Amino acid sequence: MILLGVIIVLALIFDFINGFHDAANSIATIVATKVLTPFQAVLWAAFFNFLAYFISRYWIGEFKIGNTIAKTVSEDFITLEVILAGLIAAITWNLLTWKLGIPSSSSHTLIGGFMGAALAHAFTVPGADLSTVVNYAKVIPIMLFIFMAPLIGMVVAYFLTIIILNICRKVNPSKADKWFKRLQLVSSALFSLGHGANDAQKVMGIIGAAVIFYHTNIEIDVNYTTAADPFKYFVSHWGWVPLTSFAMIALGTMSGGWKIVKTMGTKITKVTSLEGVAAETAGAITLYTAEHFGIPVSTTHTITGSIIGVGITKRVSAVRWGVTISLLWAWVLTIPVSAVIAALIYYVISIFG
Repeated sequence: MILLGVIIVLALIFDFINGFHDAANSIATIVATKVLTPFQAVLWAAFFNFLAYFISRYWIGEFKIGNTIAKTVSEDFITLEVILAGLIAAITWNLLTWKLGIPSSSSHTLIGGFMGAALAHAFTVPGADLSTVVNYAKVIPIMLFIFMAPLIGMVVAYFLTIIILNICRKVNPSKADKWFKRLQLVSSALFSLGHGANDAQKVMGIIGAAVIFYHTNIEIDVNYTTAADPFKYFVSHWGWVPLTSFAMIALGTMSGGWKIVKTMGTKITKVTSLEGVAAETAGAITLYTAEHFGIPVSTTHTITGSIIGVGITKRVSAVRWGVTISLLWAWVLTIPVSAVIAALIYYVISIFG
């Protein structure tokens, strides 16, 4: 029970770190266009991060992404030590990329850490079939969306910007700018709702996997072992976990993450209020679509693609492709690097465990 408690605490710490690591995703453009001050922006984003809980719980009625995360690894290779190693690896990579100002994916570092630790565990199990460790039906769509999410965000943002420009071509520029500054409050709120719903559920999935393992193996609840859907059982009997997960990501968002704000808001391309509305709306559409299908995606990748989309409406050279290529390398490396770190941590835990 103590180890389960440690995992829950670490998962919520990761959730908090995820909040300040990804705060830039929902506030970078609104700060860059001076619609809100940085302090006002984080309060705005944090409020809608938390509000996403009530939408997911009472409107959508389920936590599809959390369920997906809990099932990315075969239950035969899930142990509390595996989950612990994956969490430590994810926290390590998140803090490192935050320190360097690299907007990497908290989602993918968590998934990579979970898979890496599970594979390390499988190597220690005699006769284990390594090909069955990872649930590829869940993982392959996640891997594809490393590239699909920014691409969808880019395309949607591009066409949104073109449509808006054509609609507003005869409007007085100063009047239009005033209206788009107000609309940015709406678009950033929509994106923050998507961010909260998408990212808080990933931590729920990890905690859910730990609770499911604990109940199944300790068998403190006879009815649990016959539950048709263990994740639904987890949500209904551990109802404080979803609420706490959304609260922690909101608190993390309030703490900032200013280095990444600078990268997202200024280094990729210069963003106007009109373009901020298009980028945030495109990002929100992408997140809601992915959530509908239960696919955990990176809010970082999504908004980066959307910002690129509005940038290329001016000209291709308006996007600083050198910065973008550096971000792409960080995205590609996140899962394998997190997996390796988690595997090493798992072996250390095994030695001292």
